[in-house]
Amino acid sequence: MPSIRMIVKEILKAEIKSMVIVHGGGSYGHPVAKEFRIAAGYNYPNQLIGFSKTRQAMMALNKLIIDAFIQENLSAVSVQPSAFLITNKGRIGEFDSTVVKKLLGLGIIPILFGDAVLDSNLGFSILSGDQLVSALALALNAKRIIVCVDVDGLYNDDPKLNPQAELIKEITLNDLKGIMGNIGASKTVDVTGGMYGKMVELIPALEKGVRVKIINTRINRLYKTLKNKDVIGTEIRME
Repeated sequence: MPSIRMIVKEILKAEIKSMVIVHGGGSYGHPVAKEFRIAAGYNYPNQLIGFSKTRQAMMALNKLIIDAFIQENLSAVSVQPSAFLITNKGRIGEFDSTVVKKLLGLGIIPILFGDAVLDSNLGFSILSGDQLVSALALALNAKRIIVCVDVDGLYNDDPKLNPQAELIKEITLNDLKGIMGNIGASKTVDVTGGMYGKMVELIPALEKGVRVKIINTRINRLYKTLKNKDVIGTEIRME
């Protein structure tokens, strides 16, 4: 996949010492999860095969990404979220970041993903990568989060429908909360809420002072962001 290879090459070029990567489900996980209503929890027996298919789809996507890192001689390891956390009504409950911390200590890049996970109340549910990002940022005392999407950042309207929509280059947490009602959900199949879901999940990290930068995945933008260079996007800060 060209886009994955491009991102990996930019990470390699940036020579970042310590980072954690979390990816979503895209066209791999979301359609299956939606078909079997995995996010709603266990309600009928046929969902069990759906839970299995969702997990398998996410592992397949994750393998493609891991392979791309290894091809560039970057030490990256898959960390399956459903193996170290359990949600409670869709929210992270039992959570142990020990494995991720150990990998970082060895200089290995942990790569996690949105996943179908066990849930103490619902039987199972969907854990969004966005919720996982915020939890990991807090557990690891991260300084910043970089969110890579297919638009340049947050806009005052949907840029795909309104060419006149204006990019919001900087915004504080309080101002972000004030415009949450205007942030649209994903127009594609997405069981985790699209851009709105991302912003909701990032709020706990923002409240603790973690900086957030939303950028497009266009060539060199991730590299420049990793190197703290000026990049088109949206910077979100606590105040």
